[in-house]
Amino acid sequence: MTSSTTDPFQVPGFPHLSFGTLFCIGRNYAKHAAEMKSEIPETPVVFLKPRNSIISSGETVRIPNISKNVHHEVEMVVLMGKEADSISPEKAAGKIAAVAIGIDVTARDLQSEAKKAGLPWSLAKGFRTFAPIGNFVSADDAGNLQNLRVRVKVNGEERQSGNTADMIFPVAELVSYLSEHFTLSPGDLIFTGTPEGVSQIKPGDIIHATLGDGLSTLQVHVSE
Repeated sequence: MTSSTTDPFQVPGFPHLSFGTLFCIGRNYAKHAAEMKSEIPETPVVFLKPRNSIISSGETVRIPNISKNVHHEVEMVVLMGKEADSISPEKAAGKIAAVAIGIDVTARDLQSEAKKAGLPWSLAKGFRTFAPIGNFVSADDAGNLQNLRVRVKVNGEERQSGNTADMIFPVAELVSYLSEHFTLSPGDLIFTGTPEGVSQIKPGDIIHATLGDGLSTLQVHVSE
């Protein structure tokens, strides 16, 4: 993530915040859980990405040479604005600074191998460039976070289209749940899960993603 300041992780549009931990939620849409042949979770499925995986619109997703099957997973991304430590869902909204569209890029073959062996997903999820994020819009301007369209097109073809209303665990519950187990800090991100329709991306592809009616947009290229 490039920046004109001395802090390479400064959040664009929010100069008082720097990117922190990337918390990611798996299987938060029932139809996506079904397409992955997974059970609907009773509690949020949490994994992490390194912040060095963040890139901005206009940059390039690079396919690692050890993977032959990399997928896009479009998601709403939540930016924390205040510390949250063991808070209730009712207090979550006051801790959120902004939201954006993002893509949880996943080396699906490596993830499948890790699942079979009972190992973590870190490698499959955390490669450089595997967390593209669009522009951030303040939570107040975004409106109802549980009624926003998330959509992704690859080479002009729509691949995923869902609504945050279909989340199994709404944003407020995710913030509360995470805050029970971690201290969420300003600048931390939450990738809130993806709807159905995940599919493979290849070098030469152009990915375009949107949140809401153009609230946040993202376009990245795919390369080796």
